[in-house]
Amino acid sequence: MSMRTSARRRTKPSVQSFRAGASRVWTFLAVVLLAACAVVLPAGAASAADLNPDEGKPLLGAVLEWGEDSAAGFAERLGASPAAYGHDLALPYRPSEQNNLRGFLEQASLQGSHAMFTVKPTVPLDQIDDAAAASFAGEVRRLTSGFTGQVLIRFAPDMNASWVEWGQQPGAYRNAFRAVSAAFKTSGGGPLMVWEPYLGKDYPFARSRNAPAPGSEGFALLDTNDDGTWDGADSAYEPYYPGDDAVDWVGLTAFHDDTAGGAAVNTVPRAGELQEMLTASGGENFYRDYSAGRSKPFMLQTAAFYSPAAGGASEVDVKAGWFDQVVGAATSTNFPKTAMVVWDERTSTRDTGVASISWLLTGNSTVAAAAHARLKDSSMVTGPVTEVGVGGSYERANTLTGAAAWTVGAALILLLVALWQIPRRVNAATAWGYGDPSKRDSRVDLLRGMAIVFVVVNHLGMTSLFQLLTQEAVGFVSGAELFVLFSGLVVGMVYGPRVREDFGTVLDLTSRRAGKLYLTALVVLVGVFLMSLLPIFRTEALTTFVDQGTGGAGHQGAGRTYDLYAGMESLFQFPVPPQVLPAVLLLQFGPWQFNVMGLYVVLLLVSPVVLAALSRGKAVWVLAATLGLYAVGSITRFRLLPSQFEDSFPLLVWQVLFVIGLVAGYHRRTIVAWLSARTWLVVACTAVALLFAFLSWGNPYLANGFDVRLALIPDTAYRVMYDALFARTYLAPGRLLNVLILVVAAYALLTAYWKPIERVLGWFLIPLGRATLYVFIMHVVLIAVVANIPALQQENVLLNTAAYAVVLGLLWAMVRTKFLFKIIPT
Repeated sequence: MSMRTSARRRTKPSVQSFRAGASRVWTFLAVVLLAACAVVLPAGAASAADLNPDEGKPLLGAVLEWGEDSAAGFAERLGASPAAYGHDLALPYRPSEQNNLRGFLEQASLQGSHAMFTVKPTVPLDQIDDAAAASFAGEVRRLTSGFTGQVLIRFAPDMNASWVEWGQQPGAYRNAFRAVSAAFKTSGGGPLMVWEPYLGKDYPFARSRNAPAPGSEGFALLDTNDDGTWDGADSAYEPYYPGDDAVDWVGLTAFHDDTAGGAAVNTVPRAGELQEMLTASGGENFYRDYSAGRSKPFMLQTAAFYSPAAGGASEVDVKAGWFDQVVGAATSTNFPKTAMVVWDERTSTRDTGVASISWLLTGNSTVAAAAHARLKDSSMVTGPVTEVGVGGSYERANTLTGAAAWTVGAALILLLVALWQIPRRVNAATAWGYGDPSKRDSRVDLLRGMAIVFVVVNHLGMTSLFQLLTQEAVGFVSGAELFVLFSGLVVGMVYGPRVREDFGTVLDLTSRRAGKLYLTALVVLVGVFLMSLLPIFRTEALTTFVDQGTGGAGHQGAGRTYDLYAGMESLFQFPVPPQVLPAVLLLQFGPWQFNVMGLYVVLLLVSPVVLAALSRGKAVWVLAATLGLYAVGSITRFRLLPSQFEDSFPLLVWQVLFVIGLVAGYHRRTIVAWLSARTWLVVACTAVALLFAFLSWGNPYLANGFDVRLALIPDTAYRVMYDALFARTYLAPGRLLNVLILVVAAYALLTAYWKPIERVLGWFLIPLGRATLYVFIMHVVLIAVVANIPALQQENVLLNTAAYAVVLGLLWAMVRTKFLFKIIPT
């Protein structure tokens, strides 16, 4: 017997020992495998208990412009993926937002990140009771059921500020927060509730119109020092705290912004600025009192103010300096409870629209590189921190890419060829052309009717199918540009033939009309103000404006609300403050939907001078002057008047559309004849108009779940192109060109295909077009009515579409019956 055989025999195990050994082997292998998975794979779905970062290791978070940016794009620009992303969420829950919200969760999942919902109530706080909270919580649970990361609910942040609808209502806010918190906690292991006020410096800010009146129970909550007044000596945070049992995390909104809501200024952060904000702003130590003292994880939402046109410190110095301070404070032993830093990666404008503001950390590659280096050298935690979702890359819903998108372009080319050739090839089509013998041009009336429909739909603001046609669907053009252009066109057509022989009469007629419109504007301004004093009537749709910009207390992203009547209540004081009456007369108050009327009044007053120049053959000089003023206004952003319309329709800029309209109206027949003899030019204008429309369909912003986008240009590149060439407030050159070319193309289309178009649309649009001012005035009343129908505020697309049909039908019926025509200008 060999030694090898002998060895085998001596070591042959029994069946029992073999099973025992195998069991130990499998156990050992299982332990090794689990350990390897723990090391190699990211953590699984987090729960409320385990999203509590170690001291000195806070998570990096980001809130993006989700309609224009993406999680993958931000991560690529920064060179690191945030551990959490944030997105807005309305309460009550809106089914129309579901696609966007699921897309957000998918993007967060693909980055291995947690998700934070900033919940913005769209109903009064006292309507958020236990039933409403339970319904909302149920919708959120269904929405996030497959999400592997932790969900955070940042309920109605900045509640101590005056610029949000839910602001400065301590009793109602605390009750609503507690109701929502309780609804989520019933099932256990749900989202984390985050309580986040705004930095208390300058509190109580401008004071909200919704704040409790003196002597009320709510006012007693605000008067924390019991001295009978509510001022900066009172706590900016205590009245709004809903209780330790309802709050999981505490947060603070604090931005580097030295403007105090005034003129844009770029400044380098002061040494210790952030630490002062957290521990001494407004005489309160927020971090100690609400985080460390209550053992609550702390979240900081922040960014740094930078306006490219303001001069001063460079973007790198401002943002890299602030980010360095933020990371340093968040990871220091002075603030060990810091659990997350959320950067507000968005852009905005001042409420005046004058200064563009970039809060972006990654918009400048040098700033992004500096931020990446600072992150790399710190203990900040970036993603992935949860299980990374499967799917590779995120593709937005309702998006056509590649061949499908280019097929749409090919279809537009075929449409252009067909429109050009049908009148030439089809004998019957020769009879379709425009042949109205009357002096009034019905083609202009139809186009004016289309413009006013665009204005009404966009001003009512309900999510509907109508918005698929009115929100830059025909190019980079809105109803406002068309309204102003056609207003000038009609003035030129009506008064132009009379100005040479009877200038005095033209001056008298235009002045009388301007005076009547100015009086109408004052009546609307005061009427809406008086209506807002009625407690049973909701007028926020007219008395406030929701912007993406900054207000009196600094920065806030999309959703900040401006009080358009702030200070007008002092009319009831005696004596009336001297600045109030001039502000009323200069139209510094009023509904934003009506502020273009002030622009029209001013332009109508100067129109006789322009017409007189045209009657003397000075059209070239007029065009040169108007374009020169446009250039000056676009470059300098100079405001001639303090009126509210200068915020949205800067006079030096928007006069160009009205004056070009005047010139076109005065020389209409000559221009039409000239273009008729140059068919190739009309075809070229139509081709460029279709090209602009094709480009506009690539906008990352989608009006609703039925909208479709052509993804031909990356989101970031599209945004840069849009801001440079097609921005609205200062009529970027591309937008101005688009408006003019679109009108030429549309007029030519109506000329060639008038009869079928008039048969389908003329019966509706032409009456509206002949009474645009009347419709514009009356639509303000209907906005107020719609705002008081709760069912129309929930973004139900089909219901809102039906409501739009009723509103437009009602306006048409009022025009046809000449309802109040003797009182209201037409």
